[in-house]
Amino acid sequence: MRLIQALILGAAVAASGVHARANDGLASERDINDGLLVIAAADKIRRACDSIGGRLITARSYATQLKNLAMERGYSEREIEAYINDKAEKAKMREKRNAYFASKGASNLDPESLCVLGRDEIARGTRIGQLLRAK
Repeated sequence: MRLIQALILGAAVAASGVHARANDGLASERDINDGLLVIAAADKIRRACDSIGGRLITARSYATQLKNLAMERGYSEREIEAYINDKAEKAKMREKRNAYFASKGASNLDPESLCVLGRDEIARGTRIGQLLRAK
């Protein structure tokens, strides 16, 4: 009985270690996280600005590309979902998104500044702009 408990405990510890490494691994995948930042910024702009909408099919396609890239690098669908749904990672992404906005003279608390930024992103054809459309 103790052997079975030890094996179960060992498996649980090993599984939690694999999960932690996967989260660290995904957190270190710069290009994937840059892509997630693009999606987060475009989503905030479209939600805050009445004159800008999202290209939701394009955004979904881009998100799928990022997911496929992560899977090609050996991450499981479960690991990917756990990473993108992790509360701490979401908070970090909001901080990065808000820092991006600030670097462009906008604020996540000022919808008009996000509208100006969104129109600029669309006009310049940036990756964020490609996920947005003027209404």
